[in-house]
Amino acid sequence: MLLSPAGVDALRTALTRAGFTSNGIAGRLGSQATGGVARNDYRAALRATEDRDALGTLIRVFICDQTESEATVAAALAPLSVAEAVAGGLVERHGDGLRAGVDLEPYGDDWWVLADVPASARPGRPLHSEHVLGIGGATQTLIGATVRRPVGTALDLGTGSGVQALHLATHAGSVTATDLSERALRFAATTAALNGQDWELLRGDMVAPVAGRRFDLVVSNPPFVVGPGTTTHVYRDSGRVGDAIGAELAAAAPGLLTEGGTMQYLANWVHVAGEEWDERVAGWFAGTGLDAWVIQREVADPMAYVNLWLTDVGESADPERMAAWLDWFDAHKVEAIGFGIVSLRRGGHDEPVVRVEDLRQRVQPPLGDQVGAWFDRQDFLRVRDTEALLAERYRAADGLQLRQEATMGDEGWAVDRQVLAMPDGLRWTEEVDPLVLALVGGADGRLPLRDQLALLAAAHEVEPDELAEAAGPIVAHLVERGFIAPVTG
Repeated sequence: MLLSPAGVDALRTALTRAGFTSNGIAGRLGSQATGGVARNDYRAALRATEDRDALGTLIRVFICDQTESEATVAAALAPLSVAEAVAGGLVERHGDGLRAGVDLEPYGDDWWVLADVPASARPGRPLHSEHVLGIGGATQTLIGATVRRPVGTALDLGTGSGVQALHLATHAGSVTATDLSERALRFAATTAALNGQDWELLRGDMVAPVAGRRFDLVVSNPPFVVGPGTTTHVYRDSGRVGDAIGAELAAAAPGLLTEGGTMQYLANWVHVAGEEWDERVAGWFAGTGLDAWVIQREVADPMAYVNLWLTDVGESADPERMAAWLDWFDAHKVEAIGFGIVSLRRGGHDEPVVRVEDLRQRVQPPLGDQVGAWFDRQDFLRVRDTEALLAERYRAADGLQLRQEATMGDEGWAVDRQVLAMPDGLRWTEEVDPLVLALVGGADGRLPLRDQLALLAAAHEVEPDELAEAAGPIVAHLVERGFIAPVTG
């Protein structure tokens, strides 16, 4: 840990007594100053903390990145001594006072997370090669995408500061976390202890520390950045060439999961000229025996991608590094880089379901609920052939919308296109023909689908058996998307 066990207890006492929590800070600063802090505008926050009481001092040091006198900081951190705080790197000497040495962030209702100070807060100072990330956008994406159902055992691969493990501990009987970086494990151990949690922490590269063990839930925000395999910062660079880390985790998943277990991780993948990106990524799961749902949330061109990651570690002014990275993309015909979420499940089925698709629309949070429901729908569909599907009763999704495009002609409006839109959940849209529209419109949960189709066949002068045969895959698709749902009970 960064601090001794007694030092962690003393720090927790200081933070709790001062009210240095998300709610405590918001209450002290008010909405205007809190909003300013979110934009890195600290003026109102500094005015609100001029009295430099314990909470005000902690806000100034750890939120507003100010240097304060040693006496003031000592009073705010007591009973933790300044000597131990400096020795542990919690604060550092700067000028004639002390400033934050780490990013100590109040998180959630009553958690704290310790990480390294981000590059943006220390311009011109190179990041440590084992820099430990705080709570960034990718972190939040995985937090939101994780299926939060009770499990016995959970694993966080590449834990960093321990944020994912904090969340896992709320619904797992035991938590194991790994990291290649000994430094990251010290941060994670401090985060765990500060929040009164107990995790098994193991050092090693990705799955190596847990070889031969299985877990009910595995999550990972790995060093997924795509490139030539150069390693300068362990949080970002895996040492694997291209997007191999994503394929490697997919290959390891069958040996990590218990029966019915789930693995979810963030990944980048390349879009190669002349290849379909989704087919390429789907190849990661061939032979694994796992159900897989991969959703692409963002796509970047190579220049924007390189700029993003060079800026992230303060290397944006290195033209040689940029040129080498872009040359590698050119040599491998990389046109774009996708970012998304991989969700895998060990379902024990002979014919696993693999879906790789774009899902870039805004979705209803938390995404993890939607992922869990997607796997539930796969279970429903897997054990039902067409006859069984048609025997079910269905209800259209709540609030389902119909959007029409029409053209004015001599005889009035002529409908050109009809689209079903889900206002909630995954917010899918689907262009439909009149028959499918009528099927969904009649899904009120009262009639078995076969009876509903018989009525539609009569109305449209179609043979009932032909319509039923054609409806099977359409109904399966509508169920998988969530446009209609079976009525239970």
